Amino acid sequence: MRLRILSGLFLLAVCFNVAARDLYTAINGLRAGEGNCAVAEGLPPLMPQAALERVARDLARGDQLPQSLKAAGYRATRSSVFSLRGDGVGTQAAGILARQDYCQKLQDPAMSEVGIYLDARQLWVVMAAPFAPSAGVSEQAVGQRMLDLVNQARGASRYCGNRMFHAARPVRWNDLLAEASRLHAEDMARHNYFSHSGRDGSDPGQRVERVGYRFRSTGENIAAGGHMRPEDAVAGWIKSPGHCANLMNPAYTEMGVAFAVEPRSEMGVYWAQAFGTPR
Repeated sequence: MRLRILSGLFLLAVCFNVAARDLYTAINGLRAGEGNCAVAEGLPPLMPQAALERVARDLARGDQLPQSLKAAGYRATRSSVFSLRGDGVGTQAAGILARQDYCQKLQDPAMSEVGIYLDARQLWVVMAAPFAPSAGVSEQAVGQRMLDLVNQARGASRYCGNRMFHAARPVRWNDLLAEASRLHAEDMARHNYFSHSGRDGSDPGQRVERVGYRFRSTGENIAAGGHMRPEDAVAGWIKSPGHCANLMNPAYTEMGVAFAVEPRSEMGVYWAQAFGTPR
């Protein structure tokens, strides 16, 4: 008798897994405009994600969405969830989801991944956009872009807090300053901190000396954010009196800059910029 019960449970689980796979296909069909779900332009399919399936299962058991996402190790920039309940929900779900109100949910262009939980009386659908930090520029292109932005900013007089700075001469690129910047940006990203002080207690001057840069004066700017482009970093520095003063300092003649991306960190994208006046 026990063997028969276990076999029945196994077959039931297999049926639910097959139905869930079919629902993934149905959901992406509706997202693409099938049935009653008209769509103005093509949307990429939602990709099934095991972590979101775990979230959907936990929600079916009464958990809350934020805690379930955290427990599953899934970091989302946006998320959405809805459920259907009732006897035979698995066989009726595709038709119910084709209604206009569900079409709008399924066709949210901000969502890119999905997880489903299905049992005899309930269906839970969790959609999300994973945290995917980006600087919006390649490592090869960042140097010239940032140099252009900094020199554009230095080309106009401005106040940095209460201090007035006149337009300053352009700075030139320096590979050693860029290397010091890269090492600090990567360390902040890898170890999830944000500071002018390194984990080893180093200051900006010590870090540029380590890479072989001999200076009369030096300064450092740092910035961080999930989707922080060079334009965002420079705009933020101009708004910060201390960073703005570094950027506008007429004594500096050289600069280097770098960024690092780490999705598992709090901020995602980390920038470091070193200024210097060589000996």
